[in-house]
Formats: sequence, structure tokens, C-alpha cells
Amino acid sequence: MELFGDPGQWLPLTFAGLMGLSILIYVVLDGFDLGVGVLFPFADDGEKDMMVASIGPFWDANETWLVLAVGLLLVAFPTAHGAILTALYLPVAVMLIGLILRGVAFEFRVKAPTPHKRAWNTAFFVGSLMTSLAQGYMLGLYIMGLEQSWATWAFGALTAVFLTVGYSFIGATWLILKTSDVLQAKAVQWARGGIWGLVLGLGAISLASPLVSDRIWDKWFSVPEIFALAPLPLMSVALVVLLWLALRRLPTSDDSWAWFPFVASIVLFTLAFFGLAYSFYPYVVPDQLTIYEAASAPESLFIILVGTCVVLPMIGGYTVLAYTVFRGKAQELRYD
Repeated sequence: MELFGDPGQWLPLTFAGLMGLSILIYVVLDGFDLGVGVLFPFADDGEKDMMVASIGPFWDANETWLVLAVGLLLVAFPTAHGAILTALYLPVAVMLIGLILRGVAFEFRVKAPTPHKRAWNTAFFVGSLMTSLAQGYMLGLYIMGLEQSWATWAFGALTAVFLTVGYSFIGATWLILKTSDVLQAKAVQWARGGIWGLVLGLGAISLASPLVSDRIWDKWFSVPEIFALAPLPLMSVALVVLLWLALRRLPTSDDSWAWFPFVASIVLFTLAFFGLAYSFYPYVVPDQLTIYEAASAPESLFIILVGTCVVLPMIGGYTVLAYTVFRGKAQELRYD
């Protein structure tokens, strides 16, 4: 290990990067299929079937990235895992119940007799909504340093709503890409409404992060940092404008540019993620534990890294394979 320099420095940083990558991929991929579930009440029965078909081949692969992220947190930063899960025990439980409810409803709604299908559709929507709200609430409390007060609970509730709207937005852009005709036109309308909630959510998080910590304020607004970081918010604003313009021109007769809102949404989420990562580095528990303080012993991390180098390409390969095989417009979801 000495060949690579001080393992006490590069190993925690490596695992923080791997964990961050897993979280980002999860938020983008499972974000759109959670968003599709949140949009269920606005569709009719036939459209709901097509919405489920559009995410059917992907949703279980998407959730694998959450398992990987939590697993890396547990084995690489066990102290932080304990602190974060203790502070967020209730919303984590709500999220897990939502994921279970959603997964069960996903399978049973297709196989259930027609009179019971509405109940499973409702369960799918409720599970998606519970998961999205819980993740948004956890994000808000994390930004607030895991403090428990009326102010942090209120901010957590705000981010819960905004992240859910953000998920519904990226879900709508996915439907624009994967569907056609009436459902695609509806998805465009949903995205046009959801973009404003997404903008408000990004704005609220961007304003709250530096205000809650002097350290984060200095990282963003000191000179020369403020000039070096200016491209992040400028690119985000440009993307929002381009998204707004694109949604005004969709759908098109030849389905051109149907891919753009989804791809632009991914880039927008990625920029927001890198902004948050920069704000909180090197802390894994905001202003309490750094990645170096919370990391496991270098010997343990090195062994875990070997295993990660085997598991990560397998998960990535499976995800890429699923999206390659099932590319193109969604087809009817069948189990026979």
C-alpha cells in the first residue's frame, strides 16, 4: 500500500468518491422511476400500464445503487453510518416501507384481478410518494447538520416536497423519451409544471447550505473561490432556460429532441450534487466527522476496495446492459 502514498489519506477519499458516485447514480436512476410513480394519479388506467412498462426493465437495477451506497457507508465509514442512521431512523424506516410497498405493488398490479388493480395502483403511488418524501426530508436534515429542532424539521419538510417534485419532473422527462402520442403530450405538460418546483428546490438548497455553516459560506463566497465556482450556478441557470424552451416546443411530429429534457435533467441533478459535495467535503457528517475521522482502518479499507473493484463493474455492467437491451420506446408490459 505504501506504493500509492499514505493509505490513511487516499483510501477514505476513494471510498467517499465511490459512495458519492453510487448516491448520484441512484438519485438520477431511481429518481425518475419514483417520479413516474408519483405521477400516477394524473394518468388514466391505460396510461398507468404504459408508465409501468416504461420503468419495468430498470427499476430493480436502479435500486441496487442505493444498496451499494449504504453498504459502502457501513463498511468504510461505520462511525458516520451510526451517527447518520441514528439521526434519520424514522425517515429511513418510512423510506424502506415505501420501497417494499412499491415493489410488491409493482408485481401484483399486473397479475391481480381487474377489481383489485386500482388498490395496487394506489399502493404503487403511495409507496413512491413515501420514498420520495422520506429521501427529501433526510436531505434537508443532512444539510442542516442532522440537528433536531422546529427549524430543521420545517426545512426537512420543505426539501421533502421539493425533491418529490424534482423526482416527478425527471420522471416526466423519462416518459417524454420513452412514450408517444397522448401520454407523451401529457408528460410534456407535467414537466412544464414540475420545472418550477425543481427550480425552487434547487434555489432553497443552494441558499440554505451556505447560510447554515460559516465554513460552507467561506468555501463558496471567498476570493478566488467565488470566481472558480461561478460556472456551476451559471450552467444550472442555462440548463433550466434550455429545458423551458425545449418543453415549449415538445412534442414534435418526428419525435426529435425527445431525449433532451431527460439528458438535461441528469446534468442538472449532477451539477447540484457536485455543489453539495463541494460544500460538505471533507465532512461525512456535517461539521462533526470528516471522512478521515470516520473511516475504517486502512488495512480494512484496502480489503474492501478489492471487493468493490469486483462488485462495482458487475452492477454497472448489469445497469448498462438493461438500458441497452430495452432502449427505444416502451412496449406493453407482459408476464406471459
